[in-house]
Amino acid sequence: MPSTVSIEQISDRVRKMVSPERWEHIQRVAELARRLAEAAGGDGERAYLAGVLHDAARELPEEELLRLCPPQNEVERLHPRALHGCAGRKLAAAWGVTDPQVLAAIEGHVWGVDPDNLIGMAVYVADTSEPGRGVNDDVRELGLAGRLHEAYAAAVGRKVEYLRAKGIPIHPRTLKAYAQTHP
Repeated sequence: MPSTVSIEQISDRVRKMVSPERWEHIQRVAELARRLAEAAGGDGERAYLAGVLHDAARELPEEELLRLCPPQNEVERLHPRALHGCAGRKLAAAWGVTDPQVLAAIEGHVWGVDPDNLIGMAVYVADTSEPGRGVNDDVRELGLAGRLHEAYAAAVGRKVEYLRAKGIPIHPRTLKAYAQTHP
C-alpha cells in the first residue's frame, strides 16, 4: 500500500528537522534499506521512505517526545529518547503517510518489528549496519545477499547482548522481537 505523499516532500521536511550529521545517517539508512528490501524481494521505495522517516524525531526535545508518545513502561520513562520511533511514526502519519508497514517500520526501528514486516526488518538492519556506524558489516552483507530474516535476527540478537552486557533495561518489544527471531 503506497503512501500518497512524495518522498521528496518528506525528505525536505525531515532534512529541516535534523542536524547535517543526522541527515547523512538518514540518507545512508534509507538507501541501504532500499537495497536490503530489494535483495529480499520487497518494495525498495517503501523501505526508502521508511528509512528517510526513521530518525525524523530523533533530535526533538525530550519534552516533545513525551508529549507525542507518553511512556507506556519503565524503559520508556527512564529513556525518553527511545520514544523517537513512536514520535516519528506520529509525524509521518500527520504528514500523510498511511502505509501500515512503513509506519510500523518507523516506530519499530528502535525496539524491533514483527518479522513479517519486510520493510521494518530492512530499516532495522540498515539502521544498525549502515557503513557510517562502522559496525555490523557482516549483518549488512547477510541482508544484501537476500538473507534479510537472518540479518534481522542477528541485529536483534546483538542489540539484546549489548544491552544485557551494559546492564541497560531492555524494552519489552525488543524482548518480543528477540523471542520471535531466536526460538
